[in-house]
Amino acid sequence: MSSNTPVEPRRTALDALHRSLGATMTDFAGWDMPLRYGSERDEHLAVRTRAGLFDLSHMGEITVSGPQAAALLDFALVGNIGGVKTGRARYTMICRADGGILDDLIVYRLADTEYMVVANASNAQVVLDALTERAEGFDAEVRDDRDAYALLAVQGPESPGILKSLTDADLDGLKYYAGLPGTVAGVPALIARTGYTGEDGFELFVAPADAEKLWQALTDAGAAAGLAPCGLSCRDTLRLEAGMPLYGHELSTSLTPFDAGLGRVVKFEKEGDFVGREALSAAAARAESQPPRVLVGLIAEGRRVPRAGYPVVADGQVIGEVTSGAPSPTLGRPIAMAYVDAEHSAPGTTGVGVDIRGSHEPYEVVALPFYKRQK
Repeated sequence: MSSNTPVEPRRTALDALHRSLGATMTDFAGWDMPLRYGSERDEHLAVRTRAGLFDLSHMGEITVSGPQAAALLDFALVGNIGGVKTGRARYTMICRADGGILDDLIVYRLADTEYMVVANASNAQVVLDALTERAEGFDAEVRDDRDAYALLAVQGPESPGILKSLTDADLDGLKYYAGLPGTVAGVPALIARTGYTGEDGFELFVAPADAEKLWQALTDAGAAAGLAPCGLSCRDTLRLEAGMPLYGHELSTSLTPFDAGLGRVVKFEKEGDFVGREALSAAAARAESQPPRVLVGLIAEGRRVPRAGYPVVADGQVIGEVTSGAPSPTLGRPIAMAYVDAEHSAPGTTGVGVDIRGSHEPYEVVALPFYKRQK
């Protein structure tokens, strides 16, 4: 096959179902994924006020197991993974030796010597390769489990009630960033209280063969509560309002976790060396003495929507760059995340604009997140 032959996009186990629902499909990291089913604004508001159902089967699951699984992950990742209790999850990152972020991850400890690492679709292969390479000398196995799981998420204030009607698992006892094995609608699942929307919700890891049955059961159980099928488009506006970073936008190999304002994920106090420790130690010291650009929120005064890559300006000078921007259905105005020079990063700073195709649109600097749910 010649190198310029187009690669067929991968399809999730729910592909036919999305098409039957009239989804607009899009290529995302080599997968054919639903962008929206109807109005992305309606889907967004369904998650904020009721519940939304997502197919996230493009995410990359990697199982790490064996007597030294914890030691390997402590060496390979920046977090203290050995300190995660069985049944709990941790948000962390994998960095290069120079401190650049390869990906942000969620790691679930499934058993004493078994972990599931969940990588972003666009980085799954990079993460798999890095973990495999870093596993040398450890008594641990790194397994590509991308084809072993479908991933469904039900997110929003009504999600606990909807899920409770389909499982006898102890959802009340399931804390945020915890996961437990259970049965949902007769389907074996790992039930995790995680998500990327800023709402309460659950992510359900199941066998691909069970995905359609589970989607249908959730759809039926959620009908009375106003559950809506949701695509990637509203997932992006939901995470943007919640101030959650997206790899390739707020995170990249050219940034360390300290540059991204996420230095807290780096655990220098853990025992032993880890990849990037030296570079990250230097980055931490730099961030303290002379903060680089700071990730902030921007709220538009007008109606024009800023997009990734647009320059942020003040007094005729470029002071930063937009990393993500969209109309915010919750705030009713365009919003953006941007890296700006430290002296323009204080919430309430005015006189800041975004250069939208040559015209400087006024924006107000605000603290992230834009939206926080009432507990």
